[in-house]
Amino acid sequence: MEANQRIARIAAHLQLSNLQMEESSALRIAECRAKGGSPGFKVAILGAAGGIGQPLAMLMKMNPLVSVLHLYDVVNSPGVTADLSHMDTGAVVRGFLGQQQLESALTGMDLVIIPAGVPRKPGMTRDDLFNINAGIVKTLCEGVAKSCPNAIVNLISNPVNSTVPIAAEVFKKAGTYDPKRLLGVTTLDVVRANTFVAEVLGLDPREVIVPVVGGHAGVTILPLLSQVKPPSSFTPEETEYLTNRIQNGGTEVVEAKAGAGSATLSMAYAAVKFADACLRGLRGDAGIVECAFVASQVTELPFFATKVRLGRTGAEEVFQLGPLNEYERVGLEKAKKELAGSIQKGVAFINK
Repeated sequence: MEANQRIARIAAHLQLSNLQMEESSALRIAECRAKGGSPGFKVAILGAAGGIGQPLAMLMKMNPLVSVLHLYDVVNSPGVTADLSHMDTGAVVRGFLGQQQLESALTGMDLVIIPAGVPRKPGMTRDDLFNINAGIVKTLCEGVAKSCPNAIVNLISNPVNSTVPIAAEVFKKAGTYDPKRLLGVTTLDVVRANTFVAEVLGLDPREVIVPVVGGHAGVTILPLLSQVKPPSSFTPEETEYLTNRIQNGGTEVVEAKAGAGSATLSMAYAAVKFADACLRGLRGDAGIVECAFVASQVTELPFFATKVRLGRTGAEEVFQLGPLNEYERVGLEKAKKELAGSIQKGVAFINK
């Protein structure tokens, strides 16, 4: 008798009328969106439909520390949202389209990740991107200042050496600036350094840690090969080869893609690695140390990438450079000279 009742219930479920099916489906979606997902953090991705944004959004949807994931873009975000919302992970995904929905996308967020902007194409420098991406970052950061001024901001939009100072000036004007909460993402330089050094040493890249300091473009990227873990020594030729390859890793990908884009997949991977570290810091985990481009007193420059300790309020401690060899000291002077101009360019864009 009980078995017959179960079969009847299953048969009735499978033979719903079209109207019932539509109503049932709509209800289920509404309920799902209203639940708020598993306990965790609320994360927004601004530029979620782009080349970096889509794989970044997928990887964040897989992160168990994320309860709500807001996907914002000026095009195509509804489609990306629908696609990712079918993944059977805990985070609830909501999409937002166009500037009129920016405020809704940002309200109540704990972490905001910004990969928005145009990508590099062959022959372009990061500075060629400046005029387009500077305006985009300004608009988005004005939204952050209004809707979630206490969120931690992970800024990916290039040129990071200029867009982080732009964001800082926007937040200062809004009266919401907290230097600990504004982090330029340079993790891709570290990821590349770990990979390329591991290749030279014949090691698993997961066992290698290379501090990369300075900035996030060309000669401002300074891998500290003298501080590699596990401790290793390199010939002058290896040092030159590795430094050049790490500094020009982005160009390597742009040229290999031959006009079809820039480093999107490895950038998304690096961005998620850094975002996950920020979320673990927010959770209160101890000893979370990553490299990032932040407000700094390590050098005479107002911003500089070094190791930082991440915690509940963002970059809670900025570490000094540590001992450098002669090659690195020369590289540091080159990096600072280039970086000073890029920082000033960003500040001037807001204060012009």
